[in-house]
Amino acid sequence: QVQLVESGGGLVQPGGSLRLSCAASGRVFRINAMGWYRQAPGEQRELVASITNGGSTHYANSVKGRFTISRDNVKNTVTLQMNALKPEDTAVYYCNAGTVDWVSYWGKGTLVTVSS
Repeated sequence: QVQLVESGGGLVQPGGSLRLSCAASGRVFRINAMGWYRQAPGEQRELVASITNGGSTHYANSVKGRFTISRDNVKNTVTLQMNALKPEDTAVYYCNAGTVDWVSYWGKGTLVTVSS
């Protein structure tokens, strides 16, 4: 089992920044990729960004150039730095960890609201 705990959500004005963090515990040695997904009201959950053990990253087109994902394999944390936030970035953001045996774990989510 892997446990994931997110932090850092909140209310921010358009153009502002937020930093989300996710701490993994448990069988972290089995984690391969980690990432952030988001789900807006009435929408499907979508991938925002992901990062592998080796540091390879992938971003949704909608956040490229604005969001940066990073990972600390010693502390077992993954961070999403979000800049130039837009109202359409408003969603619940979920941390995800995928293991080498193809099991996916999720955090409980943290709400990000971008509004003036």
